[in-house]
Amino acid sequence: MPQLQFQLLQTDTASKARAGKINTDHGEILTPIFMPVGTVGTVKAVTQQQLDLDVQAQIILGNTYHLYLRPGTDVLEAAGGLHQFNGWHKPILTDSGGYQVFSLAASRKINEEGVMFQSHIDGSKHLFTPEKVMDIQRSIGADIIMAFDECPPYPSDYIYAKKSMELTHRWLQRCISRLAETPDKYGYAQNLFPIVQGSTYKDLRTASCEFISSVGAAGNAIGGLSVGEPIEMMYEFAALCCEHLPMDKPRYLMGVGTPWDILEGISIGIDMFDCVMPTRNGRNGMLFTTQGVINIKNKKWATDFSPIDAGMPSQISNYYSKAYMRHLFVANEILGLQLASLQNLTFYLWLVGEARKQILNNNFNTWKSEIMPIIKQRL
Repeated sequence: MPQLQFQLLQTDTASKARAGKINTDHGEILTPIFMPVGTVGTVKAVTQQQLDLDVQAQIILGNTYHLYLRPGTDVLEAAGGLHQFNGWHKPILTDSGGYQVFSLAASRKINEEGVMFQSHIDGSKHLFTPEKVMDIQRSIGADIIMAFDECPPYPSDYIYAKKSMELTHRWLQRCISRLAETPDKYGYAQNLFPIVQGSTYKDLRTASCEFISSVGAAGNAIGGLSVGEPIEMMYEFAALCCEHLPMDKPRYLMGVGTPWDILEGISIGIDMFDCVMPTRNGRNGMLFTTQGVINIKNKKWATDFSPIDAGMPSQISNYYSKAYMRHLFVANEILGLQLASLQNLTFYLWLVGEARKQILNNNFNTWKSEIMPIIKQRL
């Protein structure tokens, strides 16, 4: 089946911000885009209908490691893939599980074949090889599937980072071979995105970008950032990667980040973002709004009956007051977690949508400099 198509519509002349369109068999994605994270087949505390109608998400994520362990590929295949299983009929991207394996450093072993790890659920041992990870992602049925990679920690010494990058490149070639040997499942195209590695070494990042670009994949991802390095270093290396990745393919910066990180990422030429921050921070009472960041648990909101976020055209933002939202958190009501998650996801999607409009109007840089101090301020 044909690969997804990417159309670059506009580049902002005062920055490298891009507006484009990705076409998949489950619909189009307007870039730049933020992708809500649905690790185990659900974006926490939010229904698929709310993601579609309230948040207006265009694509969501699933995770290979977690979905492999629960509910398992047998259940997903019997359902007809994750789209049928969870009722989300727009595009889905699956992370290969490389990052989860990275986070299980105490209970995993890496060699040429793959990674042996212990389940965080029951301690059982499992082997992920590039071939097996491709098979699992075929079974999940995502529109965009990620190559299996090793994500080195920060800091990493040069020799380790180089060996890790070269292993990731060899694994990529095995991923490509496996996909060539196996058909798409469920009657639609599944598109591979390789992942750039190389830690925080310019020559390694450049070499990785060149290798990744040479395979001619449908899109490319930048991994191994937002793993503890200073924020300016993250921006620097993401920008370096953008200089060396193809202009005519979408660029995905994995696991990033705050709203201001996303705006900085857009300004250097990133098209796709994901992060658990809007839902995780929301469940802990942090709200991102068009006026700034709110800790809704603070007593100052107890009698503030103004809307959560009057600056955004959202039913959630305008229907409920800050005082009511605070009450829900203080009373430990589940609805508070849901409304906070919805507010933050809706804000993230609103933000990238506004960024897109500004790029198309060739006004992104001016708009970014105006909105950045507003959304970063603590209220």
